[in-house]
Amino acid sequence: MKIYITGLGAVSAIGMSVAEHLKSLLEEKHGISKIELVRELKTPYTGGEIKFSNAQLADLLEVSENGYSRTALLAMIAAREAFPVTAPPSDRIGVINGTSVGGMDLTENFYEEYLHGNLANASVILSHECGTSTENIARLLGINGYKTTLSTACSSAANAIMLGARLMKAGKLDAVLAGGTDALSAFTVNGFNSLGIYDSELSRPFDNTRKGLNLGEGAGFIFLETEESIKKTGNPVLAKLIGWGNANDAFHQTASSPEATGAKLAMQSAMNIAGILPEEIDYINAHGTGTENNDNTEVKAISDLFPGKKPPFSSTKQYTGHTLAAAGGLEAVFSVLSIQHGIIYPNMRWKNQMENTPLTPSQTLERKEIRCVLSNSFGFGGNNSTLIFRK
Repeated sequence: MKIYITGLGAVSAIGMSVAEHLKSLLEEKHGISKIELVRELKTPYTGGEIKFSNAQLADLLEVSENGYSRTALLAMIAAREAFPVTAPPSDRIGVINGTSVGGMDLTENFYEEYLHGNLANASVILSHECGTSTENIARLLGINGYKTTLSTACSSAANAIMLGARLMKAGKLDAVLAGGTDALSAFTVNGFNSLGIYDSELSRPFDNTRKGLNLGEGAGFIFLETEESIKKTGNPVLAKLIGWGNANDAFHQTASSPEATGAKLAMQSAMNIAGILPEEIDYINAHGTGTENNDNTEVKAISDLFPGKKPPFSSTKQYTGHTLAAAGGLEAVFSVLSIQHGIIYPNMRWKNQMENTPLTPSQTLERKEIRCVLSNSFGFGGNNSTLIFRK
C-alpha cells in the first residue's frame, strides 16, 4: 500500500504557517531569542520562543483561551493548517499526536499558586494530561475516529507518523493526521540545563565547539492518505511516506550508545521498509541537537550505513530550537518542503570540524533535485526513529 501526504501544518519561532517557515528557511532566518513568556525560569535563557501569548494564539483560532494549554493551542493551529479541504469520513480518520510537556505551561504556574493557598485556577489541572491536546485537535476538526497520544521524548512526533502509517497499511484507517506539539516550560528549560546540555549561546550542531541545545516550541503535522482515499477526496499529493523505523539503544536514560546501535537500526529498518538502497537517499535531515553525545553517534551512524558516497546532511534545529516532541513533525514538514522545492538546508553556524570524523554537514543552501529524504528523530531513553519521504 502506498501512503501519500496531502497536507502540511507548522508553527514555530520561525513561522505561523508552512509558507512562513519556507520563507525563513530560504532566508536562513532563525527564531532564537531571549525567552520572555515562561515564568519561574532560574536564569535568563535563549530559545525558539513564539512571540504570541496564549490569549493571542486563542484569538488566531477564534476560541476562548480558558481551558487550553499552550501546547494544545500550538497543536490546533498546525493541525488545522494540515487538514485538507476535502477529507474522508471523520470516523475513518485517525489523530495521532506526540507530546512530552502536555499542559505543563499552565500547571507549573498553578503549582506555585497552590502552595500559597490560591485555588482559583485549579481547573487548569484538566489541561495537564498529554492526551488533552489530542482531544482538542479532534474536537476542533470534527474527527470522530481513532485518537491516541504518544510520549517518547524527542521521537514522539516521528513515532506518531509511523504508527499512523502502520494503521493505514493494516486497513484500520483511510487517513491520519499525525505529528507532535510541545510548548516551552520552566520544567523543560531548567531540566535540560540541569543536565548540562543547554547552550547559553546559539547552538552549533556538528561543530567541534558545540556545547548543547537551545530549546524551542511549536507543532508540526502531516496529513496521510491511502490511494483509495485520494481517489475519493481528490486532494493533491505533496510527497509519499515510504519508510519508517524505530529501535532502542537500551544503553542509557539520556545518552545514546557510542556504537550508535539504535540509530543505525532505525535508519536501516526505514530503508528496508522503503525498499531502497543507501545511495538513493538525496538528503538527511539530521536530529542534530548540538549535544556532544547526539552529534557523535549520529555521525557514526551515517558513516557506518553509507560506506560509499555520503548524502548531504544538516540539522534544522538552529532555526527553531529543539522543539522536543514536536521536532519530528516539524522536520517531516521540512523534509517534504525539501522535496517540493529542491532544497538542501544549510547547517547554520558550523565552522569547526568535529574530531574523529571526516564528515561535515552542508554549510550553504543548495538547490538540486531531491527525490528521497531521510529524517531522524532520536529521543531520551534511546528511543530512535527514522522516516523516509519520497517525491
